[in-house]
Amino acid sequence: MRHQSPRVLLMAVLATCAFGVTGCMSVPERHPLPAALADQATVPGGVDARSWGDAPLRFADRWFELSVDEMRGRSEGIFGREHNYLAISGSGADGAFGAGLLCGWTSAGTRPEFTVVTGIGTGALIAPFAFLGSDYDRQLRRLFTTISTRDIIEQRSIYGTLTSDAASSSEPLRELLAELITEELVQAIAVEYQKGRQLMIGTTNLDASRPVHWNIGAIAASGDPGASDLIRQVVLASASVPAAFPPVFIEVEAGGATYDELHVDGGASAQIYIYPSGADWNRILKKLEVPGRPNVYLIRNSSFDARYEPIEGDIFSIVRRSLSSMIRRQGIGNMVEIYLIARRDNLDYHLAYIPIDFVQESKELFDPEYMRALFDTGFEAARRGYAWEKVPPGYK
Repeated sequence: MRHQSPRVLLMAVLATCAFGVTGCMSVPERHPLPAALADQATVPGGVDARSWGDAPLRFADRWFELSVDEMRGRSEGIFGREHNYLAISGSGADGAFGAGLLCGWTSAGTRPEFTVVTGIGTGALIAPFAFLGSDYDRQLRRLFTTISTRDIIEQRSIYGTLTSDAASSSEPLRELLAELITEELVQAIAVEYQKGRQLMIGTTNLDASRPVHWNIGAIAASGDPGASDLIRQVVLASASVPAAFPPVFIEVEAGGATYDELHVDGGASAQIYIYPSGADWNRILKKLEVPGRPNVYLIRNSSFDARYEPIEGDIFSIVRRSLSSMIRRQGIGNMVEIYLIARRDNLDYHLAYIPIDFVQESKELFDPEYMRALFDTGFEAARRGYAWEKVPPGYK
């Protein structure tokens, strides 16, 4: 967690420990979705655009009933073609590595079109541009080489932290997403979705304590006037680290009434994902008449190697180091899980992550100098022909 701001993390710790002042907290009022309706809720407009990340794919049964001609008509961009899947993890400013790698991959001339792109956390910020291809590399470069902390968050005082829902306001990031996720970009996503390509973003539903996978293409193609705003909300939620950033309230409909759900960083459930482990992917590939062996590319915006770092005995140092260890181990577990899925489903596994020899320190939560150096590291490695790992770290 080289990039983490001590002040932001300390505020987050204080916020979660401040049970003694909950009576005077100023947090938004809620109309939460009842548990009995959790599996029935849809976003406004009735769009079927999400599923539980720990459950079978919702579309599968009815999708398998389509004829070959119907399948080809609905999936012209992925039917009978080579498949390439891209999954991008979170990790704040370290997303500069993945952004640089993608741009360097373009420069190398070997970057494929991705059939499926998934993103969590900072990976959710990268995913729409990675999905749409190299024409959007300029936006990736800008996002991860020119912004600073003040472009992402507005830090609150200690009192503000203890009397609200997070240590910081994410209003600057909300405004940045409104600038980046334009109506034109949403329409471009819709066009690709109608060819069969999939863009998925992961969040964590705090009410259910479960991962949610959002089909961004289905939202984009829905024709609903609020589609672009919903996409921005989902991306914001996926990047909202609990306690450090406010949760995102997402409006849903069920049983003829309107409710809200509370969503946060998809990394609270998993650091990276490709598709639910229970999916019958071989059947899907056969239905789509996919030739050869699909490729799955994983970009882990972190280093897997533990660093020996003696710490002070204060609460911040203890919490910071403990969270860093937990996230690192969770990330390795996710890599192993996807590797086992890839072996089962006969996918060609490729893994990229920040090299251990990148040792530059960040001076703030989003330090432009640090991110430029990390972007360049990913860019140069990919431009020269990235040496993708074929197994997860430590796996034999």
